[in-house]
Amino acid sequence: MRDSRLSDTLVLHVLGARPNFVKAAPVVSGLAELGVRQGIIHTGQHYDALMSDVFFVDLNLPEPLANLAVGSGSHAQQTAALLTGLEEVVLREQPGLVIVYGDVNSTLAAILVCAKLGVPTAHVEAGLRSFDRGMPEEVNRIVVDALADILFCTSPDALSHLAHEGVPAGKAHLVGNPMIDSLFSALPKLDPAPVQERLGLSGRYAVGTLHRPANVDDPASAKELVDAVLGVAEQLPVVVPLHPRGRQRLAEAGLVDGPNLKIVEPLGYVEFLSLVRGAALVLTDSGGVQEETTMLGVPCLTIRPNTERPITVTHGTNRLVTPAQLPAAAAVALAEGAATPSEELPPLWDGKSGLRIARVVAAWLRGENLSPAARGTVG
Repeated sequence: MRDSRLSDTLVLHVLGARPNFVKAAPVVSGLAELGVRQGIIHTGQHYDALMSDVFFVDLNLPEPLANLAVGSGSHAQQTAALLTGLEEVVLREQPGLVIVYGDVNSTLAAILVCAKLGVPTAHVEAGLRSFDRGMPEEVNRIVVDALADILFCTSPDALSHLAHEGVPAGKAHLVGNPMIDSLFSALPKLDPAPVQERLGLSGRYAVGTLHRPANVDDPASAKELVDAVLGVAEQLPVVVPLHPRGRQRLAEAGLVDGPNLKIVEPLGYVEFLSLVRGAALVLTDSGGVQEETTMLGVPCLTIRPNTERPITVTHGTNRLVTPAQLPAAAAVALAEGAATPSEELPPLWDGKSGLRIARVVAAWLRGENLSPAARGTVG
C-alpha cells in the first residue's frame, strides 16, 4: 500500500546543466519506484538542444514542469535571473522538498530561494571540495552545503569535509555516486563504432573537454592550454566536443578544426560516452568526466592544479597535470596503454545510489528520524 505522505508531497528537482541531468536520472527513477510525487524544473542554464534536451531523451527523464530558459551571462546576471524565475516556480508549485545537484549556478540559486522561503532542500554531491575558492563552483559548493537540510555524499572524503565544517549529525549520508548509476545503465548502449564512423576516426584517438573559467577566460591561459592540446594532437587525433562557453576564446588561441584536431558540436550523453569508451586518452577540465573515465578504465589527464574528486586519482585512472606537462603526460599514458583502475573501486559506486537517495528522501517525507544513518553508509 502506498504511503499518502509520499504521493501527496511534491518533490522538485532543479536541473540546469548537463551533469545535473545525469546525476538526477537515477534519483528520479528511485523516487518513482517508491511512489513519490515529483517534478523537474529545467532552468535552461544549458539552453542548447545538444547541451540539455537530448539528455532528457538519453536518460529517460520526464518532461519538466517548467523551463526557465535563463541562458548564459555573467555569474551575477545568470544567478539573478535564476533567483527570480525559481522563486516564482517554487511559490506556484509549493514543494515539500527541493533536490539540487552538483555545483552550478542553478544549484546555488535554488538553495538561496528555498532558504528564504523556508522550503526544505537536499543536495546531491555534497561535501566535494577543491579548497580553491578561485573556482566559482567551490563557492557554490560551500554555500549550498551550509544551507541544505539533507546532504548526500558520493565519497568518504566528502563526508569527512562536512564533518570538519561542523555539519550536524543526521544531515549527511554516504550514498555513492548517481552519475555512475547512469553510466552503468547506459553501458549496453555505449558502442564507439557509430560515432567513430560519423567523425571519420580510425585507430587511436583522444577526446578533450575544455571549459573551466581558469583555463579559457584569460587569453594567456587559453593560449597555453591550446598549445598543450596541439602538442597532444601531434601524437594522435584529438576530438573536442566544444562547450559553447569559451568557444570564441579558444578559437582565437588556435583551437580550430584541422588534420589532427576535430572540433565538433556538443554530443548527447550516450554518443559522448561511446566516444570516450573507445578513446585511448581523455583530456579534460571537467569534474564528471574524471568519474566516468575512472569507471570506464580510460586514461584521463585533468588539466587543473586540483580536483574536488580526489577519489578518481586514488581509485581510478585520473592524473592532474599542468598545460606544460600535458604533451609529455599524454605520451606516457599512450605508451602504457589501457588504464587499469584500482582493484578497490570507490565505495558504493555500484549502480544503486539513486535508490539509496530515494529511500532517505522517502524516510524524511514520512517524518522518520534520519540520525542513525548520519555520517555512515546508507545501504
